[in-house]
Amino acid sequence: MTVTTKDGRRAPGTLEAGVMEVLWAAGEPLTAADVQREVGGELAYNTVQTILIRLHEKKVVERRRAGRGHLYWPVEDAATAAASQMRAALADRPDRHAVLQQFAASLDDSDAEVLRKLLADAERRRPT
Repeated sequence: MTVTTKDGRRAPGTLEAGVMEVLWAAGEPLTAADVQREVGGELAYNTVQTILIRLHEKKVVERRRAGRGHLYWPVEDAATAAASQMRAALADRPDRHAVLQQFAASLDDSDAEVLRKLLADAERRRPT
């Protein structure tokens, strides 16, 4: 599913997110051609290559030379990357409490229970 804006353009970040999903799912380094094939072919090779270069510049993916091109792989797994994004969304916010409150209120019962268990486990592991 491609997310678009009202004017029919792709929403910001959707191309990078799609490329990252391919890299996480692969479990091994991929070339730009591999990524293009897995994304589904709607993106031009040069577009995929540009996205991979930008992700490398952002230090989200690593790369190494392979023949005339590069192999790319994610720096973090998907769960770690999502957790990093969540921490970044809270960083330096004067309204952290309000943001966390809204997030907690939006969780369904099963996610809230998982979060309660994880917080309890983290509390038990903290040194006293």
